[in-house]
Amino acid sequence: MQDLAFIKERYELAKERAEGICKETFAEKKYEEYFHVCAEFVCRMCEEYEWIEAGHLETAPLEELQERNRALYSPVLPENYEESYLNPAYAVKQFGKEMGQLLCVIYCELRNMIEACYCQDLENQVVYMELFNEVYHHFVEQWEESQALPQVEAIRQIYYWFVSDYADVFTEKKVKMMVDPAACHAAEIVRNSDLNDLRYLYRYGVYVTDNELRTAKYINSLSGKKIALMADTYTEGYRIGFEMTGKDLGKKTSAGVYYQLGFERMIRKAFDNFEKMGLKTIVPGKIGYTGANPNRQYGFDHKDDQALVLDKALVNRKLEVLKTAFEEQKELAGGYAGPAVLEVFGETPFAPKFKPEACSLNEKQQQLYVEFATANREIQMQYIKPEERSFTIIAFPVPEIGEQFEEIFDEVVRINTLDYKLYQRIQQSIIDVLDEAEYVTIKGMNGNRTDLRVAMYERKDPATETLFENCVADVNIPVGEVFTSPKLTGTNGVLHVSKVFLNELEYKDLAITFKDGMIADYSCANFENEEENRKYIKDNVMYHQDTLPMGEFAIGTNTTAYVAAKKYDMAAKLPILIAEKMGPHFAVGDTCYSHEEDMVTYNPDGKKIVARDNEVSRKRNEPGAKAYYNCHTDITIPYDELGELAAVKKDGTYVVIIENGRFILPGCEELNKPFEE
Repeated sequence: MQDLAFIKERYELAKERAEGICKETFAEKKYEEYFHVCAEFVCRMCEEYEWIEAGHLETAPLEELQERNRALYSPVLPENYEESYLNPAYAVKQFGKEMGQLLCVIYCELRNMIEACYCQDLENQVVYMELFNEVYHHFVEQWEESQALPQVEAIRQIYYWFVSDYADVFTEKKVKMMVDPAACHAAEIVRNSDLNDLRYLYRYGVYVTDNELRTAKYINSLSGKKIALMADTYTEGYRIGFEMTGKDLGKKTSAGVYYQLGFERMIRKAFDNFEKMGLKTIVPGKIGYTGANPNRQYGFDHKDDQALVLDKALVNRKLEVLKTAFEEQKELAGGYAGPAVLEVFGETPFAPKFKPEACSLNEKQQQLYVEFATANREIQMQYIKPEERSFTIIAFPVPEIGEQFEEIFDEVVRINTLDYKLYQRIQQSIIDVLDEAEYVTIKGMNGNRTDLRVAMYERKDPATETLFENCVADVNIPVGEVFTSPKLTGTNGVLHVSKVFLNELEYKDLAITFKDGMIADYSCANFENEEENRKYIKDNVMYHQDTLPMGEFAIGTNTTAYVAAKKYDMAAKLPILIAEKMGPHFAVGDTCYSHEEDMVTYNPDGKKIVARDNEVSRKRNEPGAKAYYNCHTDITIPYDELGELAAVKKDGTYVVIIENGRFILPGCEELNKPFEE
């Protein structure tokens, strides 16, 4: 980081220039309006920075905090977004496709000043201000010289070199926030705020709505016993994850904590639990704490903004600085135990709209993206070793889920704390049958067109080996699944679901065809244009890959969660964490044991889990071979669309486990009780 006095000098100069731009005229009025809007935002962020620096964030009345918070996010709110320069459709309409995309993305970059401002990171604040001033200066200079607008390429170059030149600054800070407890802005809020004074929610700088306020009020109203139950379930899942996989938690010094605003009282108790385990807590910057999303379409519109600059040189530059950043933090990175994630659900489902004006990666850039993602992960794994780390994920509803929020919340707490010993016994009876199968057949009903044959790994020693992991409430809370890495050769057929939400995006009539375990075709019915449907899947499920393997086959057993989802009509709002426990599911991408295939783990019955890789990940020791795709997306068939799931042995014996959405295998009777109740 540069000398603070020098940064302050740069800040004052950039601030003065932005204030001047607010008053200046430009020959082309539509550009003048754009620059005034951006300059006014920059000036607002300067005022906000100085206001926070003076200590007003802790003393301002709630009404002022709410007013300031809404003003920050006003340009992206749905009621304002249609005619906002942050909307690529509007920007392109005003300035043409190429210049419109650039100016839209540059304005989007400026909005990173919000995080810098609330973290009081003056250096980051300044570099965004200077980016804007440089773009404006180039427009003015070009007009004064030739009475013409600058070439698109000239503006793109300014943006390109901004991304490249500051890659080291941004990456170093990002890595530091990920592994260094001392760099944790949000943890201080959790530990030291008066959580009964809801003004604390505005100290993060993220968007706050009634949803977050109501969540905080409700969490504050719960008994200490219930808060302890929630936090203990969360942190014990983390600890047990290490225990079950034979990893030494005692070697670790820190845990990453991710949560939604409003849950700070539970998170504070979790901090205490982690510290008793010898772990300092880290909330890794803005990705660690989540507020309301002011407009999910805005995020969807800008997901491929890197298309404006992505090339091989930039990929190499980013990987180089990432390696340097981790090397500088290698001791802290080695002590990082992994993430503990609190997810929420209940928000209104989101169905995005494709905009041709939005940036999109071309074919070459898609390949570069895949190469970067792979190399990025490999670098991180050199410093945060998969065989030494673990994680846990738990989910709770938020008030937006509906009028029965409190009743649903109680039900979810119950689901998250079900008797894992009971499920362990039931799931073992399912595994005993699956272990003897040559393949498993899955067929849909009630309009579901699924017709799949999933091939099973072959055991060498049935007395000591098992194919499926008996998964209870450790890394993935709640309880309720058995899973394996299927054999790809011989895995064929169609996986279909009438409607599913994957990573908060809705898919209608999603169908994926597998040939020898690899995706051979795919479709959905979200858009009238088939090309858009395929692009939607390729971008958001396949992550720009041409194909993916079936990395996981699992059977969810949490019928209690399924019945609750039906009772409260919330299936569409559930996160995959819970949804995957509510029927058989299939992951496309890497296996659950990605990069940990050679570790030895056992089920509670003492049998070694041997189906840990497949024909793709088995190439991991072949130089230059593609063994990993760095993605894993679970797709669940709900019980009411499941006609049959059966294990077929080598001698042709056909053992039905689920029929017409109910478990009929002896030993699984308990799983049908929630349906009866």
